[in-house]
Amino acid sequence: MKHQNLNIFAAWFFMLQTLAMGWVAAAGNALLEMLGAPTPEGSVAGRMVGALLLLLLIYVAWHFMRGLPPHGKPEGNGYRPGHRILLAGNVLAGLLFAFQFFQSGIEDHNTHLVLDTFTTAFGYFAMGCFAIGFSLLYQSTLPQEKKS
Repeated sequence: MKHQNLNIFAAWFFMLQTLAMGWVAAAGNALLEMLGAPTPEGSVAGRMVGALLLLLLIYVAWHFMRGLPPHGKPEGNGYRPGHRILLAGNVLAGLLFAFQFFQSGIEDHNTHLVLDTFTTAFGYFAMGCFAIGFSLLYQSTLPQEKKS
């Protein structure tokens, strides 16, 4: 994997976005309301502003911590599989995130229902990928046994 830091940064963003997507959208709506823009609950604008606020929060943490945990060791056990599993979680959570912006444009009820079910399942599966990926990255930092 070429961009490990970007993978971990995206994993933190998508993990928090998936866990608290309603709260993130509510924070975006609240900020827009404070600025005087009337927004209905669950609007695309509120979701986008909330996601930008979350992105800013994670960037500030990344900047002051000089990276986000877990860092992992490239020569440790589980480093490469951990990043691959995190990448799979990022893709699934990214699909869920993108669906939030386009769900209002889907007019057919059955199509909306099927896509909503699949993307919700993607969110659950992505959270499992994040847990396993972070666990494997943490495992790579632990002392390794020497092969005899």
